[in-house]
Amino acid sequence: MYIKKIIIAIVLIGFIVCAVFAYGVYGAIFSPNTAFENEEAYLFVASDATFKQVTEDIAPLLKDVESFVSVAERKGYDTNIKSGHFAIKKGMSNNDIINAIRSQNKPVKIAFNNQERIENLAGRIATQIEADSLSLLLAMKEPNFLKANGFTEETALTMYIPNSYELYWNISAKGFRDRMLKEHKRFWNDTRKAKAKLLKLTPEQIYALASIVHKETAKVEERPRVAGVYLNRIKKGIKLDADPTIIYALKKKANDWDMVIKRVLYKDLEISSPYNTYRNAGVPPGPIFMPDISAIDAVLNAEKHGYYYFVADIERFGYHKFAKTLSQHNANSAAYKRWISNQGVRR
Repeated sequence: MYIKKIIIAIVLIGFIVCAVFAYGVYGAIFSPNTAFENEEAYLFVASDATFKQVTEDIAPLLKDVESFVSVAERKGYDTNIKSGHFAIKKGMSNNDIINAIRSQNKPVKIAFNNQERIENLAGRIATQIEADSLSLLLAMKEPNFLKANGFTEETALTMYIPNSYELYWNISAKGFRDRMLKEHKRFWNDTRKAKAKLLKLTPEQIYALASIVHKETAKVEERPRVAGVYLNRIKKGIKLDADPTIIYALKKKANDWDMVIKRVLYKDLEISSPYNTYRNAGVPPGPIFMPDISAIDAVLNAEKHGYYYFVADIERFGYHKFAKTLSQHNANSAAYKRWISNQGVRR
């Protein structure tokens, strides 16, 4: 009888130990283990991340890091890490967290606009996805890719339409480039291509001309009129005489893209460059800037008028005075030059 009681006691103790152990395991796996107050927190896992790095990155989001590690090892996550951008919801258990960072890669929204060169664009994108700026730049300027898709190094920037896009954070540099090619083709739909054809310009030339229009005026409502001036000049075989192209040419020649030029001088107009529209007729070989979509559409839907000249309006800052004749333009220009000299702007 005594031995029977001992056996029963041992069995009961065993049950209790097992129950405690099972409760601990259950708790480690299924109990909430988040330490943040927001509804969601985000984790970025690099393509070459180790389990140690993932643990270090996720640690600030957890109440109990050791239980997370234990469950991750039990589920085999430590040897099968997935890269990407993951959302962790408040109150998730270790089991839920591991499931989320194993299979629920979330897209990120990226945006870009107003980049002066493709090098600037690569740097901008590198702050928003995993790929670094060098790998992006190499992909963007890859000669075989450019040739196969009808671009040159000068027109490579025209493939990128400024907007916001959703894509995966761990997309490769080439993957990003290829996605932007699809967006480019989507943007240049039949309607836009037909309008470009009527103007006897390619999409790349429209983009390059739009870059000048954008630089000339920040007033979106004025862009169709400015675009109309340049299209009138192109039709008549008159050089564009666009100051922003001179500024771009000066920067490019000096290889100083931080140079600040507020005033174009007469001597600047003699610079030897294919971007100098005071010496070369037609549209430059490539864009001088990444124009807004509003500037691209301003060229495609330019205002029809008889203006061939314009200069900054000193009475309505940000706007311009337009002229149909050179004599009228010279009078407007003289007033502007007097004003800018009085402001002490020499360069």
